Amino acid sequence: MSQDQDTHTTRTDQLTFQNPVTRYPSIEPPVQHQDEPGLGADLDPRADVGEHSYRGTGRLTGRKALITGGDSGIGAAVAVAFAREGADVAIHHLPAEEADARAVAEIIEREGRTVALLPGDLTDRAFCEGLADAAAEKLGGLDILVNNAGKQVVAPDLEDLPDDQLTDTYGVNVIGMVRVTKGALRHLEPGSTIINTTSVVAYMPAPNLLDYSSTKAAINNFTKGLAQQLAPKGIRVNAIAPGPIWTPLQVSDGQEKEDLPEFGKSTPLGRAGQPTELAPAYVFLASPESSYVVGETLAVTGGMPTP
Repeated sequence: MSQDQDTHTTRTDQLTFQNPVTRYPSIEPPVQHQDEPGLGADLDPRADVGEHSYRGTGRLTGRKALITGGDSGIGAAVAVAFAREGADVAIHHLPAEEADARAVAEIIEREGRTVALLPGDLTDRAFCEGLADAAAEKLGGLDILVNNAGKQVVAPDLEDLPDDQLTDTYGVNVIGMVRVTKGALRHLEPGSTIINTTSVVAYMPAPNLLDYSSTKAAINNFTKGLAQQLAPKGIRVNAIAPGPIWTPLQVSDGQEKEDLPEFGKSTPLGRAGQPTELAPAYVFLASPESSYVVGETLAVTGGMPTP
């Protein structure tokens, strides 16, 4: 996971005053391809998950978190940030992502926190229903759930959208999320938090990502409904809507290959975001300081407008 020679990685922590336009360069990724699900270790350039820069301030001391898709990209950045804020972390990942997951686990262990790796497929009902139980057993409890895992594959025309892709995208992004959340409710007590990852495409659907975009709109709706249901029980539910963030998702058929060199340049900041730039938003929604924030979708989009 070392990024010592990577010019796209910063060592300036997130609390230091800096210009957001130039905090990271406007990358021009070369045309590249990885088979699904993609590995962070093979991404060119490497994504910054905050290994060298995220500075914790004790905001999640003693907390126990389960993060789906926590092996790379946004999920990895959240795992690193949570550990540096004092939380123990269970990382769900696909078996094919074990190398990335172990690299993130090493960072967490260096912080002196407990980490558990929980491989499995979110299209598997039994796995989803037992995932939170496994996390709680490994960590000695559970009070934060981050539903972050997602499937994104381009299909230029609706006629080109394979039925198995449609069912898998909804299976992971929506049905799997609901099943994992149901299981987590057996463990979450008042003061616990659920954070779902939606997307700017929930509001600005990409025509070549109809299945993915519509799942993200569904996540928004689910978040706001569940937030109302659980608020009286003292469990807060919120979501985060990322803009274009540089992760392995983009090179494993998440974008058209010819579009990769321009990825993120259309944002007002003029660049793609790095995963670690999402982490403070997740920390905020997980921490008690956001106690009156319920049913919110927090946009982290580089300036791309949302309703």
